[in-house]
Amino acid sequence: MLPRRYPQMDGNPSNGGERDNALRGILQDLWPLDEIDPSTQKFPCCLVWTPLPVISWLAPFVGHVGICREDGTIVDFSGDSMIHVGQLFYGTVAKYYQVDRQQCCFARNFGGHTCRKGYEHVVFGTAVSWDDAVQLFRRTFENRNFKVFSCNGHSFAADCLNLLSFRGSMRWNMINVGALIMFEGKWVSRWSMLRSFLPFIGMLCFGYLMIGWMFPIGLLSFVLGTFGWYVMICYCCKIEDDD
Repeated sequence: MLPRRYPQMDGNPSNGGERDNALRGILQDLWPLDEIDPSTQKFPCCLVWTPLPVISWLAPFVGHVGICREDGTIVDFSGDSMIHVGQLFYGTVAKYYQVDRQQCCFARNFGGHTCRKGYEHVVFGTAVSWDDAVQLFRRTFENRNFKVFSCNGHSFAADCLNLLSFRGSMRWNMINVGALIMFEGKWVSRWSMLRSFLPFIGMLCFGYLMIGWMFPIGLLSFVLGTFGWYVMICYCCKIEDDD
């Protein structure tokens, strides 16, 4: 969970030059990434998504998320104290979003912050590189229990983005991580898009032919109810992470 929000420090004009120098130094350390290669499941600095068996047939926006290291290796939290490395546990990547590292804050010390979060980022924790953030939460989630609605692959990716203060935000959660991939991500191929939505469309059509309009209405109610439950968990309930 995120720490209590602290008031942001007033910026000191004399520190502007130090911040600019720190930013230039960090950006110089961002070596070029390899090309994305779906054939070998390499997605450097990406959030990756794949549909889940059965669950995604009923609610196609629900899936499994992993995060990739700078060399493109996928790391995902897929079960109780289980970190899977190399590929997504539930199948090949269907959609990905490559994170711009220049929108992350790699803070070597307090004076090296490139975001405007003040004490909040210090208290939550910082990382000196993208892989540092992924490795830190890999170790953390190796001691956590998997919970479908509160501690899952989306949570793993969200915590990494919070540690990096991606886009100047430390409020990443399951909902906005999913939205980031769905609305700004790219499909690996047309087949990936089809395998993500065809089961849902097929089930919808089959249910309509067998039962009538009651089935689509019931399925839509299930989808909206599932989405509403995730929204409540993320924004209305305080979830305590396991130690």
